Amino acid sequence: MIQIEENVVPLEVKSANNVRARSLGLYRDKYEPAYAIRVSTKNFGFENGIKSIPLYALFTIS
Repeated sequence: MIQIEENVVPLEVKSANNVRARSLGLYRDKYEPAYAIRVSTKNFGFENGIKSIPLYALFTIS
């Protein structure tokens, strides 16, 4: 979890190309955050309420 302005945002870090994770989905279903962030080896993107950020660009989270 990180705080961005007044929002609490779930943050998931994956070290491989497989970004399927049940825990982030369960959290989003239960608490309905505005969006979530996934850091992985994949490129930048935004899909289904999840911002994807490549590992090398972790510093861009704000």
